[in-house]
Amino acid sequence: MLKRIFDIISSAIALILLSPVIAIVSWQISKKLGKPVLFRQVRPGLNGKPFTMIKFRTMRDAYDDQGNPLPDSERITPFGKFLRASSLDELPELWNILKGDMSFVGPRPLLMEYLDYYTEEEKLRHTVRPGLTGLAQISGRNATTWDQRLSYDVQYVLNRTFWGDIKIIFKTIFQVIKKEGVVVVPSSMYRKLSDERSKNNN
Repeated sequence: MLKRIFDIISSAIALILLSPVIAIVSWQISKKLGKPVLFRQVRPGLNGKPFTMIKFRTMRDAYDDQGNPLPDSERITPFGKFLRASSLDELPELWNILKGDMSFVGPRPLLMEYLDYYTEEEKLRHTVRPGLTGLAQISGRNATTWDQRLSYDVQYVLNRTFWGDIKIIFKTIFQVIKKEGVVVVPSSMYRKLSDERSKNNN
């Protein structure tokens, strides 16, 4: 209950205080990338229940001759790289937190297609609300392997405390400022979890 009250109050205050930043970023995205300004994608939330996560759009629309989207590395723009590196693309998720879809701290909401590829232990990540940041993010952000990241998620779920969440939030802020462990285009570093574990099981 304390965690949820903190999420509601903090996300509401953050949305108000950061509204000028959100407005400027929205304007710049509209100018540089066009509309839509927001990127929406269905992700699994608490107990695996789907919700629509919103982020700022960071990639342009670009397709090959067959109509397939080009790789992320070819679609992301310099401005999009800046948004990701600074974590400004995550600001709209404050609305998800206010609504109760997410929390400030918890396992990051991943793709729906990954649900069939978690071990029984890793499925514990869905027994709490997904987070804007989490133990995995302050332990290397995207510069870790899938096994490591999911292990951190389980560790968080089994040992979570309110004051532990506060510590993770402050560590996240320092990490974002220092830009440590940032991988702007994750697909350039590792495959999707579903692709990796499908191949390993074959």
